[in-house]
Amino acid sequence: MAGAVEARLAELGLTLPGVVPPLATYQPAVQSGVYVYTSGQLPMVEGKLPVTGKVGAEVTPDEAKELSRTCALNALAAVKSVAGDLDRIKRVVKVVGFVASAADFTGQPAVINGASELLGEVLGDKGVHARSAVGVVVLPLDAPVEIEIQVELDEA
Repeated sequence: MAGAVEARLAELGLTLPGVVPPLATYQPAVQSGVYVYTSGQLPMVEGKLPVTGKVGAEVTPDEAKELSRTCALNALAAVKSVAGDLDRIKRVVKVVGFVASAADFTGQPAVINGASELLGEVLGDKGVHARSAVGVVVLPLDAPVEIEIQVELDEA
């Protein structure tokens, strides 16, 4: 039986994906006390990147913003894999977004807004968070965007 968060995802026309398998030696998410830390989540859909390249060159900012939403959805799946239930999320504490950027691209915050907006749409006030948006030269598999999140859980 799906909880309130997954029901909200369904209202938005979204389905929580399976956890993206690690590309190397790490776990998709770990819990320490009441906190869950996700590894960087790529915008994988059914095991593949829908788009590759640099934002501001091969990838438009609007495409990248949509990809950051996918990363956030994948991050929620990673959280659920260790928390058991997304309804345990007390709040999203921090989002860190990486944008593989063309040399002259400076719109990283707008790209990472995709992830921030998704978390707000799904979690309401619990989705409000601190954030960093960083431009980088390249990401794994030539992904345009990577997102990691940190959440606090209810102790229940």
